[in-house]
Amino acid sequence: MKKIILTSTLLICLTGFSQYKTFIFAGIQGNNAKYSIGGVKQNTSFKIGGQAGIGMKIPFEGRLSFVPAVFYSMKGYKVKYNQFSPFPDATAINNSTNIHCVEIAALLQHDFSTDPNHFFIRIGPSLDFQLFGQEKFQTNTNTTVDRKMPFDYDKYGHYSGNAHAHFGYETEKGFFVSAQYTFGLASISNYDLGPQIRHRNIGISVGFYLKKK
Repeated sequence: MKKIILTSTLLICLTGFSQYKTFIFAGIQGNNAKYSIGGVKQNTSFKIGGQAGIGMKIPFEGRLSFVPAVFYSMKGYKVKYNQFSPFPDATAINNSTNIHCVEIAALLQHDFSTDPNHFFIRIGPSLDFQLFGQEKFQTNTNTTVDRKMPFDYDKYGHYSGNAHAHFGYETEKGFFVSAQYTFGLASISNYDLGPQIRHRNIGISVGFYLKKK
């Protein structure tokens, strides 16, 4: 949480740049995960989630800009197990999760044109703070477990990292739309002999730049 506050403060401090533009955005996304147990891929399916946040566009060379952003993201996945795993439960045959996350991204944006109406791409990494979540799984004894996701050094992890790729279009009126893909770089499971779980998300967002007073 301290890192989130520190980064948010940094974003505010960056407003000292005369050419910066602040924007807000929100969108819908399909959530999934690359899920494997002992190197064996598990069958997963998408869940619907969303994201919303604030960022800044700070030009620094030609059509290249630095784009820091802080945003909330609802993630998750559905998985059916075909291998034994002691985590999240040795008797589980499937699992469905909803995870509330805050991401801090440091992206580079390249505008394809200097015209006010133009296409752009953004790429870069993010730190992912998984604040809390809910999981629901069925067991091999025909029971259903619905519980809060446990976070600890030998359970789910609070911290992860992602790579982002966005492709979008900006208008002269300050509106933009973008499609994005998020690739999880680290597993969100801390259990040593448990599964490897890496986020995969694809979505679309709309936003607009705030007018300076």
